[in-house]
Amino acid sequence: MTSKERASFRAMANTLEPLFQIGKGGMSDGLVAQTLDAFKTKELIKLKVLLDSAPETPREFADKLSAATGSEVIQVVGGSIVLYKANPDLGKEKKKKPAKKGKPLSKVKAKKAAAAKREAEEKKEKRNFYAKKRFSSERGADKKASKPFKKSF
Repeated sequence: MTSKERASFRAMANTLEPLFQIGKGGMSDGLVAQTLDAFKTKELIKLKVLLDSAPETPREFADKLSAATGSEVIQVVGGSIVLYKANPDLGKEKKKKPAKKGKPLSKVKAKKAAAAKREAEEKKEKRNFYAKKRFSSERGADKKASKPFKKSF
């Protein structure tokens, strides 16, 4: 794994909540099983080590857990461990989702775009109104010219 990939995973891990806590029980088969289950639905997970009651250091737990699950240690900071395991099944699901067209607009840009659209529609309506008015007045003049005025007594 390159340092750029590791840095991007660390950035993604900032917003993650820890899924599990490792306490006085230390590493167990249950913890390994739960971690493997978590890797079925996620590629990046965060674990918390309770520093006061854990029998080993977070770095030791990270190394043991990564060896047991076949994952890579992304970072160990304080009592937090971030692990990554590639899951090709998750990549297929992501590709099936349709891509969004264009970037979402900010509120200010969205308001400006809506105002411009409204203005264009009003301009079009105004143009159509005057075109109809001009057309009807020209037609009216033709009708008057074609039919002579008849006076009835």
